[in-house]
Amino acid sequence: MLRSGGHPARSPPAGGTESTPLTATSRLPRSRPLGFGNGKPPQLPRHPEPGNDNAVRRALLHPVRSVPLAFLAVIAVGTALLMLPLARTAEDPEVFMNALFTSVSAVCVTGLVTVDTATHWTLFGQAVIMGLIQVGGFGIMTLATLLALLLRKSIGLRGQLVAQTETHTLNLGDVRSVLVRVAKLMLGFEAITAVLLTGRFWLAYDQNPATALWHGAFHAVSAFNNAGFALYSDSLIGFAGDPWIIVPICLAVIGGGLGFPVIIQLLRGDLKIKQWSVHLRLTVYGTLLLLVLGTALFAAFEWNRNETLGGMSFTGKLLGSLAGGVFPRTAGFNSIDYGAASPETLMVTNILMFIGGGSAGTAGGIKITTFLVLAFSIWNEVRGRDEVTIAHRSISASSQRQALSVALLGVAAVVGGTLLLLILTDYSLERVVFESISAFATVGLSTGITPGLPPSAELVLIALMFMGRIGTVTVASALALSSRPRLYRLPEERPILG
Repeated sequence: MLRSGGHPARSPPAGGTESTPLTATSRLPRSRPLGFGNGKPPQLPRHPEPGNDNAVRRALLHPVRSVPLAFLAVIAVGTALLMLPLARTAEDPEVFMNALFTSVSAVCVTGLVTVDTATHWTLFGQAVIMGLIQVGGFGIMTLATLLALLLRKSIGLRGQLVAQTETHTLNLGDVRSVLVRVAKLMLGFEAITAVLLTGRFWLAYDQNPATALWHGAFHAVSAFNNAGFALYSDSLIGFAGDPWIIVPICLAVIGGGLGFPVIIQLLRGDLKIKQWSVHLRLTVYGTLLLLVLGTALFAAFEWNRNETLGGMSFTGKLLGSLAGGVFPRTAGFNSIDYGAASPETLMVTNILMFIGGGSAGTAGGIKITTFLVLAFSIWNEVRGRDEVTIAHRSISASSQRQALSVALLGVAAVVGGTLLLLILTDYSLERVVFESISAFATVGLSTGITPGLPPSAELVLIALMFMGRIGTVTVASALALSSRPRLYRLPEERPILG
């Protein structure tokens, strides 16, 4: 006997009448669950209350929150080590602030300093700074890459396959191999750079082998991690005309600033240019464009100025111009005195610092991919196109919103930091803006005002360095993790713009 809908009717139980049909308000009879001998259904875990320890633990272990906490922990350890008497050469009445500022600058691979790295810190203190730079650089590269892989987990299977085919990158299951490959990549770049620098320091500058090796290793680590710390009081000004020092450091800076995914794809060598992903194209072409423009503009503004490049040889001017195009993105070394640079040079340097380098690398700034996605969005809007396309690929609206959010948050941080520094100090707007952008973009270039700042202004730069290094990655990741498809659309309205 079939009921309506084609389902067979239940037979009445033995010795009884047929059961009544189920209604919306009737209860199902409790059946004996399979696999549970006590007859009780399995107890589902309750959701933790807002104040529960599990909820706190789960919130703290969220990737977007754990990254800043991990960096804060490393900063605290570095501060404690730098406060030890064996870390400095003399008594320091402001030991805590100097140790904190240096630790934040090293972990965030910035390079801004309140004391002279070459003379204030002992060999132990310099080794601590080098270790903080390495930990900060390694953590930034791996965490940024792993966060990118984590985000792909929230995409459907089709989206994962498309993303893997498009980018030729790794899966979420390759976490261990990611860490190992990043470590090998960093150590390889740093070892090659250290060998070149060590040989030059030893043969050309009469340094003993141990000193040459230490200086070569320190500057190699500082260069690849885009940190900008130097063991010379004038940074690299004394080597401005030496290609065996400037060129290897510039190459290490560029390598660290490209980002791990880009370097891996380039080293594979089996991809034709037509097969490059959008991210690879934006990073490589954008880096080349900014390097050429930065070098050319730096040379145009400083070539004949006696305060900077004017007194150098032709080779020295070329190397100084190259360094002026490379170091602002975002190494922090300087081969000229930026306190004597022209206003035009400072403006160009501000732009290069704010844009920064590649994503999932050691460079800072809002990242070149963010800048170029916004540029292409504006270009397509001017041309009246509804869709933003790059290299025959469509850029999603969510990516455009994320790029806009990261850029505007960066502008807000720089503006807020500049305003606070103007309130707390007597320096000019030009110098304060330069220092704020350098801190937020984790560059480390300075016009010379950082060592003379009061503690309150140093705290502003500390906050900018931390937000600039941690915020751009975590903000973009948080936006992607929190995105949820809306199942409805509100009425659309067009406000007057422009």
